[in-house]
Amino acid sequence: MPYKLLEDLPPSIQMHLPLHAQEIYRGAFNSAWMSYSDLSPAQKEEAAHRVAWAAVKRSYHKEGTQWVRTEGKGDF
Repeated sequence: MPYKLLEDLPPSIQMHLPLHAQEIYRGAFNSAWMSYSDLSPAQKEEAAHRVAWAAVKRSYHKEGTQWVRTEGKGDF
């Protein structure tokens, strides 16, 4: 189900991703959720999470335990 607010994101996303990365995640998840209307709810959710993580990884990378913005990368 789409996330209306950042506070609705899974706790693991809220705890580990910076605010901007959370915004990217939410936007990508919601867009993918709407795009995959032909899938079952479980398949749609799995696909939307994969798309959301891919979007985050376009602008952020993990250094140790922290997600940091990748220099020179644009937003989703």
